[in-house]
Amino acid sequence: MRITVLAVTDCPNARPVLERVTTALDGREAEIELIEVADETGAARLGMYGSPTILIDGTDPFSPSGAMPSLSCRLYRNADGTVSGMPDENALRQALAGATAPTRSAEAADCCTPQPDPLDVVGRAGRGRCAPAERGLRAVRQRILRHFAATGVTPDTQMLQAVAAGAGRSATDVLAELAAEDFLTLDEAGNIRAAYPFSAIPTRHRVLLESGVEVWSMCAIDALGIPAMLGQDAVISSTDPVSGDPITITSTTGTFRWEPASAVVFLGHRPEGGPAATACCDALNFFTDAANARAWTRRHPDVPGRIVDQPDAEHIGQQTFGPLLAS
Repeated sequence: MRITVLAVTDCPNARPVLERVTTALDGREAEIELIEVADETGAARLGMYGSPTILIDGTDPFSPSGAMPSLSCRLYRNADGTVSGMPDENALRQALAGATAPTRSAEAADCCTPQPDPLDVVGRAGRGRCAPAERGLRAVRQRILRHFAATGVTPDTQMLQAVAAGAGRSATDVLAELAAEDFLTLDEAGNIRAAYPFSAIPTRHRVLLESGVEVWSMCAIDALGIPAMLGQDAVISSTDPVSGDPITITSTTGTFRWEPASAVVFLGHRPEGGPAATACCDALNFFTDAANARAWTRRHPDVPGRIVDQPDAEHIGQQTFGPLLAS
């Protein structure tokens, strides 16, 4: 067995991960080497998806599907939900024994790696963005979304009262439950601040609908989901968080045109969790190219995630938000 640890110079986790690998081997023979990677070309050539990366006979058992080679700090999610700069010992033992690495031990597995249910991207552990039909939750939320789409602003509580009353509840109670389940967020006065995918306050992502209404989305994925949810053409305007350069995505009858053509999306999620508005919305952004996205990840090593290409980003947005007004 040959084990290679790829790391940038002075990576604080390089030596500790070597020691952990040695412990996890339980005395089995193996060739172990540490290779320092100096640039992104080397990372791509060797298969380093963050520092440190562990290769077992040339394969990274913890590599998130679709991840991009990177010099940034790598984070691993352990079975207990904690995040560390190296996989835990049990995960290493399984990998060394030839078992498939646990789904939660890969970097950002619960948010940014494609799952059977792409709705996990927005951090709902597979529950999706469709509110339950019970207790007036879906009816009130759909009324909120339609009001946003028609006017560009949030409805007040009084506008929702008749819908909530149909379920024998007050609008205030329904909004509180929707907020508790992270279908929307409220400010201190109980007013709607955001109802995914819409934001009541300006964000980096502006969406001009075919109807002429202008709305703001909470993140890049939300913006991409709005045309499918409303069945409208739209123009998304955003900016690269690194360079400040403009990015425009035009949706016409379900087909997206990206400018610049090299633009990508980074899917990030803070390990501490919480509502999507604080855990990941500001870490799901458009970038003019993958190099700028990688630069952002190096500046934010506390936000694990991955870069996705345009078709994947479009698919996630459509799958997440497309069904919300369908029933």
